[in-house]
Amino acid sequence: MTARSTRRPTAARTRLAAVGALAVAGTLLLTGCGDQTKDKNNGSGSAPNASAPLADKLPKEIRDKGVIRVGSDIAYAPVEFKDNSGKVVGLDPDLAAAMGKQLGVRFDFENGTFDALLTGIRSNRYDIAMSAMTDNKNRQEGIDPDTGKKVGEGVDFVDYLTAGVSIYTRKGDTGGITTWSDLCGKKLAVERGTVSEDLAKAEAKKCPSGKKLTIEAFDDDQQAQTRLRSGGADAASSDFPVAAYAVKTSGGGKDFQLVGDQVEAAPYGIAVGKKNTQLRDALQAALNAIIKSGEYQKILEKWGAEDGAVKESVINGGK
Repeated sequence: MTARSTRRPTAARTRLAAVGALAVAGTLLLTGCGDQTKDKNNGSGSAPNASAPLADKLPKEIRDKGVIRVGSDIAYAPVEFKDNSGKVVGLDPDLAAAMGKQLGVRFDFENGTFDALLTGIRSNRYDIAMSAMTDNKNRQEGIDPDTGKKVGEGVDFVDYLTAGVSIYTRKGDTGGITTWSDLCGKKLAVERGTVSEDLAKAEAKKCPSGKKLTIEAFDDDQQAQTRLRSGGADAASSDFPVAAYAVKTSGGGKDFQLVGDQVEAAPYGIAVGKKNTQLRDALQAALNAIIKSGEYQKILEKWGAEDGAVKESVINGGK
């Protein structure tokens, strides 16, 4: 779940660990992203703790409540998803739990469709969005990437990881696809509102007459996977860690295969409203604290994402 801004789809070297390094329990589950219902993380967040070293950095309202409301598309394994027991797990919930210990609050993950998360921040449904969201200028400035027009107040990002975008196909049925240009004349399944969709739209404009790239956009990534698995699409695209996890787990590793290289390596960021600078800065301080302590690295290694590690969290590092 990344996205936006007009970018150059040039190949980037692999930024995350090999699929075999993924130490993940549970399987991909079809969780409805569009229900907008609250999904507690059932213990993955930390309880409020008065002795938390960075608690005084939070806005008083949040500190008093002891909870940060997190908008997230909880169907994007291994970044955030539900395990077999229904517990919200993954890279983002684990990082949030570690930050919660620093801040003395609990992070409550609430399920929502990815392309509505920023609207949820603007309407005060969520305090933040943490959902494998790419930090880029369009999102920072509230610009619609298709029209180039401002559609709302932008957000600030607290960056915490680097990841690229990948294409995958049914196993043994690549259809000659190795690059984005090979998608002309094909049908591609993507999640709506992501970099994958943006790249597909940009590529479609380059396709020659008679070789149209057909794009099918879905509410969540697992719907796109289902479409590909059933033969309704020639390929699918998503962030590398998600694509790699799907290749590793779907059908016991027999359903899909990665093709070509990652492209568009860019930072993931925690989205925060422009006016909520105190919360933004508290989150950055908490991230830098767990980076310094080594807990951050352990979490990334647990989910096979250590090659995407950052040395320091920055604000609005996306281009």
